[in-house]
Amino acid sequence: MHSSPPRRSSSGGGVLYLAPGVFTPLRRGHHARAAAPAVADVEAEGLTLAAVRVLGADALLPSTLLPAPPPPGELAVFRKAVEAYPPGPGAAPAVVWSHWAMRRTLRRLDPGHADGPDGEPDAAWLEGATWQVLTHQLAVLAALALPGEDCAVARAAGRRPVDVARGFVRAVRRRDWRQAAGAGRWLTLLEGVPQTLGLENGLDFVELMGGQDPLVALQVGAARLTRTGAFV
Repeated sequence: MHSSPPRRSSSGGGVLYLAPGVFTPLRRGHHARAAAPAVADVEAEGLTLAAVRVLGADALLPSTLLPAPPPPGELAVFRKAVEAYPPGPGAAPAVVWSHWAMRRTLRRLDPGHADGPDGEPDAAWLEGATWQVLTHQLAVLAALALPGEDCAVARAAGRRPVDVARGFVRAVRRRDWRQAAGAGRWLTLLEGVPQTLGLENGLDFVELMGGQDPLVALQVGAARLTRTGAFV
């Protein structure tokens, strides 16, 4: 995260503004001690919180993957985003799971300010999903793809490595670099991924073609850190 974000017309622009601030500490191998985003008015604050909400648990990814506590200002912004955007009635399963992942991250990094139920949401909607839908949903929930973490979404992915690999290839062919990067991040964690996939080369290609998008760079970088233990 960076200080003094400019006004944005939508949370999408804010996400592209915040994502490099997550990616850079990961690449450097430490958490840059940046000031919390300063907000000049209610509108700017709302857009900043919405952007953090869209990034989800990945907004604090450096503190999840690296042994470094988050700067207090970043943690405060993240906590406020969690509180400001609870899933509404009838929210899509991916939205519910994203919020759950944020609460789990907050509980781990700031237990004194985390509350709410710890039980997992339902993941039955993934059980009968086609491989195309499964890959799309997993890419949306790539923030759940963390080493050593267990949840129903991760278990669903673990049962279908070949389907996720098919989805990765499809996303690359369709030039959907964000979906390919998210699927690739999951594939780094799964057992039974076909050797013929060539995941490492595939991630290199996704980065080459879509790496100018900070969200693609973030997902590919997280995949590499998961796979090798270091950014290369």
